[in-house]
Amino acid sequence: MSVLIETVADTAMAAAVGLPEGLRRSYRWLRRTTGQLLFERRYGVRTSEVVGLEEFGLARQDRVYYSAANWQTLRRALPRRDVGEHDVFIDLGSGMGRMVLEAAARYPFRKVIGVELSEELNDIARKNIADTRLRLRCEDVDLVQSDVLDYEIPDDVSVVFLNNPFRGETFATAIGKLIATVDRNPRAVTVIYFNPVEEEFLLRTGRFRHLRTVRLGRKTGQDGPFGSVRVYAITERADA
Repeated sequence: MSVLIETVADTAMAAAVGLPEGLRRSYRWLRRTTGQLLFERRYGVRTSEVVGLEEFGLARQDRVYYSAANWQTLRRALPRRDVGEHDVFIDLGSGMGRMVLEAAARYPFRKVIGVELSEELNDIARKNIADTRLRLRCEDVDLVQSDVLDYEIPDDVSVVFLNNPFRGETFATAIGKLIATVDRNPRAVTVIYFNPVEEEFLLRTGRFRHLRTVRLGRKTGQDGPFGSVRVYAITERADA
């Protein structure tokens, strides 16, 4: 299977020479997808599908379909030197567990948590953790099947990842819960937001300071949210 994938990629590389920009973009997409499939085959995981929540009867206006962030998203957005042995990572909307795997394999987190609405996707994430051939630096991995509206964010979480998992009132409620945990237990918290569709709401709270933006694809001249990762620090209350 891997030989077939490599052959397709090599064929596409040869064919891409001299093509118009639109076809070259298609070629680059194929190369990225091929690389991810080879990586997943090598390490015995499955995270690449795009899944609509209507398949599970969970579709709602504020909920977004499952599509995993790029494998290198965390390493581009979060320097390893910024993570210590007392830090706790959480992915709200963890899907099949790709970012949970990357966090547990690459960083010395004390604990890694994934929170996922779909029981089916969470079961796949559990299998990925159990079967992966990646060496996990953090062995304390907790995959929780829950609606974020019902989930209480632990007071020791210090790195939060969001891949545009929900919008509107659901997003507002989740951010309110996040701010509340920082107010209960003041501490440094980093928020990594991939495809930050709700950034305007985030900044309107007055509690998030933008630190940096990382673009994962080629620049297109547009400054929209898709294809970018924005990193924030949660600030203290003005009256604190």
